[in-house]
Amino acid sequence: MIKSLTEKFIRKDVIFSFLDYKLFSNFCELSHKGAENNMADSLTEVLSGGDLSLTTLKALLDNSFDSILVTDSTKAGKILYANKGFNALTGYSTKEVIGKTPRILQGAATDKKVLDRLRKALTDGKPFEGRAINYKKNGTPFIMHWRVVPVKVGRNTKVWLAIQREGSAVE
Repeated sequence: MIKSLTEKFIRKDVIFSFLDYKLFSNFCELSHKGAENNMADSLTEVLSGGDLSLTTLKALLDNSFDSILVTDSTKAGKILYANKGFNALTGYSTKEVIGKTPRILQGAATDKKVLDRLRKALTDGKPFEGRAINYKKNGTPFIMHWRVVPVKVGRNTKVWLAIQREGSAVE
């Protein structure tokens, strides 16, 4: 079941391949254990429906409480997509950040060791999770907790997906 979902979505949309693996695989695996089977089958049916699956994906991304960025897979890492959660968290509009890099959030107090770990993970094509001080558009510092994952087709990273939220000093 999981393999067939992945094969369908990889051909249609690179980002949907990520969602298939990361968001729905655990849910679908649970379906093999019993009562959730009908729900998992219904979800699979909805998500395999071309325009409906892309509409569902867009609704998920746009309405997430978390900030979500998609960047290209080049060394520059230019922003391709920023959701409403990113706008609310940082004060930057989508229009302002498309084509720029997430470095616009960094400043004097951003931990260079965390950025070095991030760079190594990106170079190695591996997921990353970290926490650092970043800056909102108005200059206000905040603690950013984020997770970055490669979205791959085969062995090639096509885009990077960053899921971000404001953290606290004590977590």
